[in-house]
Amino acid sequence: MKALGIAATGMMAQQTNVDVISNNIANANTTGFKASRASFTDLIYENITREGAVTAEEGNTRPTGLDIGLGVRTAGTVRLNTQGGLAQTENQLDMAIDGRGYFTVNMPDGTQAFTRDGSFRLSAEGQIVNEQGFEIDPGIVLPDDTVSVSISETGIVSAYVGNDTTPVEVGQLTLTTFVNDAGMRPMGNNLLQATVASGDPIPAVPGDEGVGILRQGYLESSNVDIIRQITDLIQAQRAYEMNSKAIETADQMMSAANQIR
Repeated sequence: MKALGIAATGMMAQQTNVDVISNNIANANTTGFKASRASFTDLIYENITREGAVTAEEGNTRPTGLDIGLGVRTAGTVRLNTQGGLAQTENQLDMAIDGRGYFTVNMPDGTQAFTRDGSFRLSAEGQIVNEQGFEIDPGIVLPDDTVSVSISETGIVSAYVGNDTTPVEVGQLTLTTFVNDAGMRPMGNNLLQATVASGDPIPAVPGDEGVGILRQGYLESSNVDIIRQITDLIQAQRAYEMNSKAIETADQMMSAANQIR
């Protein structure tokens, strides 16, 4: 009886599903977080009777076959890159991307990472950095005695220095897009890494065609739909329970067959 093994794969798949849902719920308040969903594929089939097999000398063929599947496996997790809501913070270095694109961050090992989290800060040298202290790319350094900062929708950074009423343009922020956003690898700390699946980074200026704009003084909220996640969690629980019931039933049938023998 294959039911034991088949149902076991179903239970393991639902365990993975619950893990993914739990991570979504845990990050419901994480800035710029994108929810994920687990995707599944069926395993190979045992072909007992082949479709189209000849059933009589007259050449009649079997319209259907007898194929028994061997269960399910987790194919991957799909990140849902829908826009999150924008929350006003009044912090002049907070930036939200309204549309497609990612901020680029220079990592200590010389590589680059990408993020939707625009909660930036100033380093001791006046550089704009993320919450881990990594400098954004291209680098922006504010002059000494900067009183306030203005960031346009197209990424132009201007600083008001001292008592001057005329701002000084100090740099241009850019965004990065990818052909396949879902193919990026999550690194933690709200950072993503480019992979072969995502394609090469495509630099762009905010406001370009197909690229989002910047909203100063806002942060992008998580796009997790709590109601949907709770519903998915209940469905996963029910599926797990049904697979557990299938194992229990198969065990009872095997015990009954052994008693007859």
